Order: sequence, then structure tokens, then C-alpha cells
Amino acid sequence: MPGGDGTGPLGQGPRTGRMGGIRGGRGRRGAGPAIFCICPACGEKVIHQAGTPCSAISCPKCGIRMVRE
Repeated sequence: MPGGDGTGPLGQGPRTGRMGGIRGGRGRRGAGPAIFCICPACGEKVIHQAGTPCSAISCPKCGIRMVRE
């Protein structure tokens, strides 16, 4: 295996292509670091929910609209 990646000689083998076969390739991305919404008035932090902008969330303590960290 020239590249040691399971593709065999000249890239001909079961793990060819972008996904690398049935089980997938290396380098899958995880969730990443947690991102927070922060209240500009009191500093309260809540975890950002995907699909909801921080500006649409009110602070649980003081009711001010939050901003992204």
C-alpha cells in the first residue's frame, strides 16, 4: 500500500473515493467547542442552541436580549 491508507496499488481497492469505503474516512469533524450566548447587562451565559440566534433569546436573569460569545 503506497500511502498506507488501505487503497492498494495505484488507488485501486475497497477504500477508494472521498468517504473511504463503508466505515468512512479519517478526519471526521466532531461537535467542536461549546459556544455561549452572553447577556451584555449581567454577564449570564447560556449554551447556544443550533438554529436559534442569540439575539432571539432573552436572559433568564434580567430579560435583556443576549449576544453571541
